[in-house]
Amino acid sequence: MGTMNFSVPDDVKAAFNRAYAGANKSAVLTRLVREAVEERERLMRRRRAIDRLLRLRRIAPGSGARALRAERIKGRP
Repeated sequence: MGTMNFSVPDDVKAAFNRAYAGANKSAVLTRLVREAVEERERLMRRRRAIDRLLRLRRIAPGSGARALRAERIKGRP
């Protein structure tokens, strides 16, 4: 298992310690980091989808409605 070291403001550390007193703080931080990574991945997927849609509009302005719709639904769960 890896180790991460980082600094946070003292007030954030104190608030975290109060909020999670008695909890497994490593597990809490692991969950929070995983959520942050997942959110970043969602953001990057949205940016790529937007870029694809904008490219389609530049390539075929006014005539790409069907292609735009296909791009919108592409990759949806």
